[in-house]
Amino acid sequence: MVQATPFLLVLFLALGAHGASVKKCNLDGRWVNDLGSNMTIFKVSETGNFTGIYYTAVAATPNEIKKSPLLGYQHLPNQKDQPTFGFTVNWTFSDSITVFTGQCFVDGSEDGKEKEILKTMWLLRSHANKLRNDWNATLVGYNNFTRLEKQ
Repeated sequence: MVQATPFLLVLFLALGAHGASVKKCNLDGRWVNDLGSNMTIFKVSETGNFTGIYYTAVAATPNEIKKSPLLGYQHLPNQKDQPTFGFTVNWTFSDSITVFTGQCFVDGSEDGKEKEILKTMWLLRSHANKLRNDWNATLVGYNNFTRLEKQ
């Protein structure tokens, strides 16, 4: 029994250290999605509220694309290591609004480096001039965001 104790202690410490090193997702910062759109999320508050700026790389409007404000909420990382979140973008250059919902994941599968990925789905609602045009006023899609590295 005495010989097994050091082995069990080393095993426990090795497993415990691995669990302690799991990176938690943090929404703060600059992100880019698979279409080249950029967003900056400012500091997430103690209650999970956050604001930011979204700059889309794609739009179905002839208007000049401008930065647009976003407002959101996330489950705090101390509650979940890979929190769920949602935010709304109020487009400043059109009469549309988009809501995003998703989850922040830490993925270490590529080149052994952990990286944060925001997996999102969205609904974009455009203005419909008449009730009969309501059927095509909402678009649905998804985007993956990765953190923009500091230059």
